[in-house]
Amino acid sequence: MGRTGPTVRFSGLLATCTAAVLAAGALVATAPAASAADVDVARNGGFEAGLDGWSCTAASGAAVSTPVRSGTAALKATPAGHDNARCSQSVTVKPNSRYTLSAWVQGSHVYLGATGTGTTDVSTWTQSPGTWKQLTTSFTTGPDTTSVSVYTHGWYGTPAHYVDDLTLVGPGGDPVVVPAVPNGLRTTALTSSSVALAWNAVSGATGYHVYRGGTKVATVTGPAATVTGLAASTAYSFQVTAANAAGESAKSAAVTATTTEGGGGGDGKLPARALVGYLHSSFANGSGYTRMADVPDSWDVINLAFGEPTTVTSGDIRFSLCPVTECPNVESEAEFKAAIKAKQAAGKKVLISIGGQNGQVRLASTAARDAFVTSVSRIIDTYGLDGLDIDFEGHSLSLETGDTDFRSPTSPVIVNLISAVKTLKAKYGSDFILTMAPETFFVQLGYQFYGSGPWGGQDPRAGAYLPVIHALRDDLTLLHVQDYNSGPIMGLDNQYHSMGGAGFHIAMTDMLLAGFPVAGNTSRVFPGLRPDQVAIGLPASTHAGNGHTSPAEVNKALNCLIKKTDCGSYQTHGTWTDLRGLMTWSINWDRFNNWEFSRNFNSYFGR
Repeated sequence: MGRTGPTVRFSGLLATCTAAVLAAGALVATAPAASAADVDVARNGGFEAGLDGWSCTAASGAAVSTPVRSGTAALKATPAGHDNARCSQSVTVKPNSRYTLSAWVQGSHVYLGATGTGTTDVSTWTQSPGTWKQLTTSFTTGPDTTSVSVYTHGWYGTPAHYVDDLTLVGPGGDPVVVPAVPNGLRTTALTSSSVALAWNAVSGATGYHVYRGGTKVATVTGPAATVTGLAASTAYSFQVTAANAAGESAKSAAVTATTTEGGGGGDGKLPARALVGYLHSSFANGSGYTRMADVPDSWDVINLAFGEPTTVTSGDIRFSLCPVTECPNVESEAEFKAAIKAKQAAGKKVLISIGGQNGQVRLASTAARDAFVTSVSRIIDTYGLDGLDIDFEGHSLSLETGDTDFRSPTSPVIVNLISAVKTLKAKYGSDFILTMAPETFFVQLGYQFYGSGPWGGQDPRAGAYLPVIHALRDDLTLLHVQDYNSGPIMGLDNQYHSMGGAGFHIAMTDMLLAGFPVAGNTSRVFPGLRPDQVAIGLPASTHAGNGHTSPAEVNKALNCLIKKTDCGSYQTHGTWTDLRGLMTWSINWDRFNNWEFSRNFNSYFGR
């Protein structure tokens, strides 16, 4: 959110990822000849049966009749945006066995590989477009490996590629049997409203079901899950089962976990359904200036945009009303303060929002941290505000190389921000409202990428809000991620979702509430937030930002998340009846658009 319009922040990550992956690309392996007893265990490798047996990201894959290398069909896959056109298949194999993976491909930067081998995962790729070329690699399965995933994909920004005659040759896999009962069930993290669990992986399992008090509450693909929506200071009993195509195991031994006491992250006496909006108080941004006294009663939380630093690294935050030259109808300081008091008397909350698109804030030193606390306190006290909104964008937050665990961050800009906010929370007490408005790049993208990544070449900002949210979750009143100005993001269904429709908001919000493994690491699961801590962030009009969502689509998203209806193809991981509400950029743009956004909110919730 900012003064100058929308930005999309994926180009840096993709460019650096591309360089890193290409630099680390595997060489084509020379595979040994298959023995007489070996068979092709891949299914439909010639794509004669369409995509039967294959799972392709988004709408990237299709069976076509030309060009083909043999038979009547081949796979055509087209990368688009943040989707590299990955198609994969789970194949049953035998432990401690040698397999050769091969496919014929046509196109540039086409990849072939296998994961879950139990030893060293392998991949190979071709750089050269043109005629059909054969890619081949091989691997040995681990002692407990009974299935592997074979895949092909292209690369970002490249044209469509083709795959045909894919084979995985080696000993035939054993019939699928019901997996064993999981063991080692344990708690890994507790909050006042959630319990994070982990257990030992079970050979042959393709998924796990988590039970609370005998009732199934979650289904996950890896050996970890976070159960949310729990009451504070309450004991719960959990069990887990393992499942695959053959069925579900018996339940594990139960483990009991007691949630912590309620922290200071209460709702600050917000209504059960809250409407949050940003007010352009220090600039106009083309939408016109709206005086505080003219903000309709629909708005429950009003974020003053923006407090900005004197320099990027000073930590010294300043706020002033829009100059008369830009906003001829701006009120006086006295009128502004009086209007804030009137809003508060009517039960509304007014916060100072720090950052925005232009307000880069990097608390790289303890001096900057302390200046931040002092200057933000001065603004809160001067205007009698109810709390703080953190809208750090751009390069404000990033993770240093080696800072890989969101649960224990080491990057100074992260550590100092957490410390500063905790100091402010302690100073003002339990009624202090804390909200955050990160972009999807800094939160949900963390499901795939975190920091500079295993090769050190990714954008270090990827997922960088996660340690801040996690450390402050018991102090956090509301998280309203900006579901706009975003590239496609992978959801918990491992499909990419694009902004502008109900599906994007459903998938992005479900991730916040269900939790997710960070960068795919099931031992580092970001626990879900309470539904009352989450609001959906949207632009108020087509002028406000990329990804505007029509009222009808907004209502579909609310129906799915709150009532579990109108969900389309996405299956949420819960029914989030206590979802707090909506946030928009901005009140000014909503006024410019004849109050369409706030009127729809009022109509949906009967206000």
